[in-house]
Amino acid sequence: VSKMSEEEVVLSSKKRKLSHDAEADDDDDEAGPSSSSVAAQNDDDDDTDSLSQEEAANNTSSPPDTNTKLPPRPPNVYDNIRRAIVINDGSRTNLIRLIGLKSLFARQLPKMPKEYIARLVFDRRHKSLAILSSDPSKKECDDEIIGGICYRAYPEMRFAEIAFCAVSASQQVKGYGTKLMNLLKMHAVTEGIEYMITYADNYAIGYFKKQGFTKAVSMPKGRYQGLIKDYDGGTIMECYVHPSIDFTRVPEMIAAQKEFILERIRAGTAKSDKVVYPPLPPDFYAGQEQYVKSRAEKGAAERALAIPGVAEAGWTMADLMASTRDAKDSDKKKHQLKSDLLALVSKVQDQQYSWCFRDPVDTNEVQDYLDVVTDPIDLKTIEKRIRRGDWYKTKHMLFSDLMKMVNNCKLYNGEGNTYYDCAVSLEKYLASISPMFTE
Repeated sequence: VSKMSEEEVVLSSKKRKLSHDAEADDDDDEAGPSSSSVAAQNDDDDDTDSLSQEEAANNTSSPPDTNTKLPPRPPNVYDNIRRAIVINDGSRTNLIRLIGLKSLFARQLPKMPKEYIARLVFDRRHKSLAILSSDPSKKECDDEIIGGICYRAYPEMRFAEIAFCAVSASQQVKGYGTKLMNLLKMHAVTEGIEYMITYADNYAIGYFKKQGFTKAVSMPKGRYQGLIKDYDGGTIMECYVHPSIDFTRVPEMIAAQKEFILERIRAGTAKSDKVVYPPLPPDFYAGQEQYVKSRAEKGAAERALAIPGVAEAGWTMADLMASTRDAKDSDKKKHQLKSDLLALVSKVQDQQYSWCFRDPVDTNEVQDYLDVVTDPIDLKTIEKRIRRGDWYKTKHMLFSDLMKMVNNCKLYNGEGNTYYDCAVSLEKYLASISPMFTE
């Protein structure tokens, strides 16, 4: 009995040791490879793909699908693209790639000073996303870099500034520009970036528009002002990076949305699209003089709705009227007015004395404010009304709200107050740009 007990004790201790080793291995796997193991792997493999960075970049495009009930996703073309996040960490691989990126940007951006390019590319606060050639003969040389984007992230402000973006001349017109930006967006989500901002010259504006950038900057100016460099002759552009979108599968999403809409159309017209109506007789409109007497656009819609099969297909008078020229012109005018109003509000927000008007007054702190001011207004509320699109019918209505905001401030604070002085300064500024509200 004692001998068996000793054997059981030995077996138990071995099991505990094995269990402890397994847990240690699991901990090591969760912690990721150490720097020494990565270096060993790099020494054994001439590819030197900087595993901790390149694999992280590669994994952004195809997150693992843990739901076994769903059908397998089609292969992602981005999985076959070699890329790496390159930083100046002193490693041989990254330094070679940084030199290749510097050479690429210098060749493709000849108007940019080479010293400035080198300073930003090798700056430790900047990172670069590089697409790498799969040709083994091009490893560790300038030709390995197919394209790259150099950027600097500001994690505390949740945005990144793109400094340089270029694709090798021999690899252009192959879609690498779009792939490069989509990969950067996917990586930006992992860094908690919400916006990407850049200054684009006249040759690059078209490219950035295709990648989702817009000239209308919605990010609050206080988040990037003083952090990014202003460039003469450049146009500031911004892109919102949605955290839930897989930018590497945008064509698939658009195709799925298109198919969904077509299925809904087929379901709604399952019967009507199989009915064949005879040709319209020559005297079809002979007894419909009332349509001719109607206003031109409305009369055309009424005549179209009277054609057999149009109403059966699901068309309504509202649908036909929305497709008329008057409706389209009205939409254009509304969109133009909205853009003009946002531009005017932006001008007001840029003034140094507008700081006290940018947000609503906190009535929890200023408890008697509503006793004095019965109709409060501020720049944030005004901007929301403009973006809603149905509040301001004319520019003069916006001017009235801005003046009301000024008068509210003067009414509550009184003379000899900092807020009152800001209101007076804003009133003078509004008077100087008042012609812009009447155009």
